[in-house]
Amino acid sequence: MISTLVSLYRTYLRQIRRLPQPYLRQFFRIKASDDVRALAETPHTSLQRCKMKRVTQGLRKLEAANNGSTKAFEHILDLAYGRKGKLKWELMQPILSDPDVSVPPRIIPSSEKSRPPIYSPELQALLLSSDSRKTKPLAAKSLVFPPVLPLRADSSSEDARLLGPLSKRREVNTRWRYFTQEWKKVLPPLQVVMKDSTSDIEFDKTSQEDLARADVRALGMQGRGIFEDVHAIAGPLTVPRPLTRKERLSSGTGVDTSVQSRHPSRWLRRRYQELLGRLPILAYTPTRDKSRSSGRYSVSLSSNALAPTLRHDASRYPEVELAADLQWLGSAKGRDSQ
Repeated sequence: MISTLVSLYRTYLRQIRRLPQPYLRQFFRIKASDDVRALAETPHTSLQRCKMKRVTQGLRKLEAANNGSTKAFEHILDLAYGRKGKLKWELMQPILSDPDVSVPPRIIPSSEKSRPPIYSPELQALLLSSDSRKTKPLAAKSLVFPPVLPLRADSSSEDARLLGPLSKRREVNTRWRYFTQEWKKVLPPLQVVMKDSTSDIEFDKTSQEDLARADVRALGMQGRGIFEDVHAIAGPLTVPRPLTRKERLSSGTGVDTSVQSRHPSRWLRRRYQELLGRLPILAYTPTRDKSRSSGRYSVSLSSNALAPTLRHDASRYPEVELAADLQWLGSAKGRDSQ
């Protein structure tokens, strides 16, 4: 068995070395070590066989991703950036509670466990936005009174008067079931961005020191530059047309400065642009009094993201800058007016 594990681990490492990005190699190197160690420490043969099957399947997906499979590469990106798997839970865990909010009263007076769930400001912003959910965003009133909760839960409702009040135990279970069901549909952000309301900069302040001064909680990958690396690899969705020789000479420079450097692999850029469509940006905008309770959270996607919801957004289309384009538009308007 030891020789099998050693061979499996070496094969795993060979595939990891083929990955195109340092963070991916680091993530899967740690994952491979954890998987093989868990296999070696499993005493029961049947359970070990199940774990071996799972690890082997993961290895095959890694190999398929390195061989150009789009679906397999999206899978390993989702694992490495917390769109699924263990890392997703670790990214979501800090925002599933709020230490600054007072504990809600018990629904069942004699039961300590009957307190309803707390929706932190970060979680509320994520639940109410379409950019951070796989499904339709929630309405704000759903956080107060879940739509799956019968109207009898409201003692002043007509249903409660006619049919009697709802069981308190059922209300507790329904509220917690709805809370768990909905947060699992959320795509967790990697970090919180401090955004100035008067600034158009997409990434303003992301260091833990900046957040601590504003009394804002940091998230799991705060200040590590992981999101910025993804943004850089993806590159812009559209690039300006290179200047012609005549245009360069007329501008007084012989060098074309309009061409932007980007990753040479178009296939890899497209995969990271699609990943950005699954990486919501959680931005915190402070108010003038600088207190956390008065600021607000908002959710958006990167300008480099490729997502179905942004396909026809105005920001997707390149700006008209060249004099020739402006002249062509002017002549087209003149013909239309005639």
